Amino acid sequence: MTPNSIAIVTGSSRGIGRQTALMLSEQGYKVGVNFIQDRVSAQSLINDIDCCGGQGFLLPGDMSDEKTICDVFEQADKHGLLRVLVNNVGIVAQQSSLLGMDSQRIHKIIDTNLIGPMLCCQQAVKRMMEQNPKDKRCIINISSIASKTGSPNEYVDYAASKGGLDSFTIGLAKEVAKYGIRVNGVRPGTVDTDIHRLGGEPERAKSIAKIIPMQRPGTAHEVGKTVAWLASDEASYMTGTIIDVAGGL
Repeated sequence: MTPNSIAIVTGSSRGIGRQTALMLSEQGYKVGVNFIQDRVSAQSLINDIDCCGGQGFLLPGDMSDEKTICDVFEQADKHGLLRVLVNNVGIVAQQSSLLGMDSQRIHKIIDTNLIGPMLCCQQAVKRMMEQNPKDKRCIINISSIASKTGSPNEYVDYAASKGGLDSFTIGLAKEVAKYGIRVNGVRPGTVDTDIHRLGGEPERAKSIAKIIPMQRPGTAHEVGKTVAWLASDEASYMTGTIIDVAGGL
């Protein structure tokens, strides 16, 4: 790996994104830490990366906004060559049946969880295509096991956005394989992170453990390890693959 290889992890100030950023730093990447509001947590992650001998840099911005996305990637260009993009940003709203959802909510979910990652991939592919085909380059999209279960009476909008992301991952992988760019996905199951608080169930991860075959929620560390593995040479012949990290769901 060249010294100026960078990785961008969207939504990386906390949870799965944070663990992923730490592990990519351990692989030798300069890591772009993207966040919207929580600068304190983002800076804390940068400090942790520095303490472990790595390098990180802040990339503030809302990754559902097209202009902001362009600006973020231009800022990242100042730090080196983009080798890895992890589309980790994802939001969920309060639990509801479809009939209880308004169009504003649905648009926000789709814009953030699907259109935003697609636009980020556009920016990444433009840059990666110009690089030496022998250099490893990859994109990893963080989906959800909800794309398979559908999340009825909870958040079918979220599930639909992640199902769309799965289809996009497979299609893009086939488009860019000829350039040596790999595109894969990870479907976390119930993981003990802040996203459940946004859905109105802060204790959800623990409360539904009994329906998970492994009888426990996952951890951000376990998901981050999977993402880091997909970014490594050990996964060099994998593209268009989506890995479930869901305890058997």
